[in-house]
Amino acid sequence: MPDYLDGLSDEPRLLMQVPLQPLQGSRFQPTGFPDLGAAVYQTGEGQQLLVESAQSMANRLEGVCWDDAAEHVVEPLDGISYVRVEQDDEFLTSSILEAHRLNSPYILESKDKSFFSTLQEETDALATKPVDLHLLAKILMRYDCSCLLHGAFLAKKELAGGRLRMPRSLSAFIEASGVRVATSGGVKKDEVNPQGDTAKGFGHVPYSREEYTADAIAAYFNLDLSQIRAFGLAESAQDLLTTVALYKIRRFLREGLRLRTACDLEMVGDVVVKRPEGWELPDLADLEADLPGLVAAAAGDGLFADPPVTTVVFTE
Repeated sequence: MPDYLDGLSDEPRLLMQVPLQPLQGSRFQPTGFPDLGAAVYQTGEGQQLLVESAQSMANRLEGVCWDDAAEHVVEPLDGISYVRVEQDDEFLTSSILEAHRLNSPYILESKDKSFFSTLQEETDALATKPVDLHLLAKILMRYDCSCLLHGAFLAKKELAGGRLRMPRSLSAFIEASGVRVATSGGVKKDEVNPQGDTAKGFGHVPYSREEYTADAIAAYFNLDLSQIRAFGLAESAQDLLTTVALYKIRRFLREGLRLRTACDLEMVGDVVVKRPEGWELPDLADLEADLPGLVAAAAGDGLFADPPVTTVVFTE
């Protein structure tokens, strides 16, 4: 066990906060929601803004662990379990990249039913009684261990009646306080025919734009250590899941803070650990050095499928 895990063995939660600021200038663009736009709300401290939602942050924490060029997990995580989807002998997607992870239609709706049948067989014991989260955790660990950090919902009725849910152990969001609207705009220009039919993409098209400024921006991370222990998995699984979560946070803070073209952020100082008091988040280099050994230990305990990467061929 790495030394930095010692101080977490009896803690229920690991809570961290990271001050952020725009990389350039003072404006930034928050996430938007259909029929709502930006999520602005009032608290006792004034006007607040949701910069990035928990759902989006889960996807971003997964995304920084994927090497797009290699079409594989990043090197420190090589050997963890996940599902790779191929089509016509080429990489298509993976459970790490899919918003619903193992519940992706590219995994469960394919005509290739080999993996679906395996899941159905392994979850059959959960079909007629309350869901045994220990057994579900063991199954998820085997095929995609990240599901135990980011949650899973196997909604297919053929899989224990669509009742298999695992809540997130790792959650995160970004908020801004003391926000004000920064209104601007522009014109899509057409020098050939300024009076052209705009419905067809011709002509000058003026538009407005809303960004924001803020007194403060912060990212928040919550790792539910009690839930990880409650999975009832081997100690090697607990050590691996906790370290992977810490790695995801550190890597996101280094690689993932360009949320959108108009929302490029940077850290102000370092991570502030709120609970437990006195604990410090290890550096990325230390986590990268420890992960291969932790992955190997979990594999040695038989916690992953063999091979750990399960391949599904997607055919419609």
